[in-house]
Amino acid sequence: MKVLIVYYSWSGNTRRVAETIREVVGGDLVELVPEDAYPKSYKETVEQAKREIKAGFKPPLKAKIERIEDYDVVFVGSPNWWGTIAPPVATFLSQHDLSGKIVVPFCTHGGGGKQRVIETIKNMCPKSKILLELAVSGDGGKDLKEKVERWWQTLKTHI
Repeated sequence: MKVLIVYYSWSGNTRRVAETIREVVGGDLVELVPEDAYPKSYKETVEQAKREIKAGFKPPLKAKIERIEDYDVVFVGSPNWWGTIAPPVATFLSQHDLSGKIVVPFCTHGGGGKQRVIETIKNMCPKSKILLELAVSGDGGKDLKEKVERWWQTLKTHI
């Protein structure tokens, strides 16, 4: 099975989780980078994200994923922004048909848990097989690799 790991990360937390997933599972890793970067200020980014999510804005991305049809399993990672996926992840999901693929969501959060992140991914991938998600607080801490390995062990039987 060919694996793709796509993610958006503002602070680096989701990037660390995505890189750990690649270390444990293998596959191709693609960071979803918006053409116009979010502000460096946390407060400004939070306010911009709030406006974008409310408006349903999907920012253009720098990365273009060629031959998405070649992938069988797509890990989709996002920080929890205002209870849902970050706008760059919404852009990716709206631009790529993942019908018939196995989609594996993962998210990072600052204590709010997954909220509607997984529900949003499921709604945007209605013809995909969605597997059990991984929700990580912050950057996952010192035992992140062990968390990812345990999670992967539960997923492997469904792939």
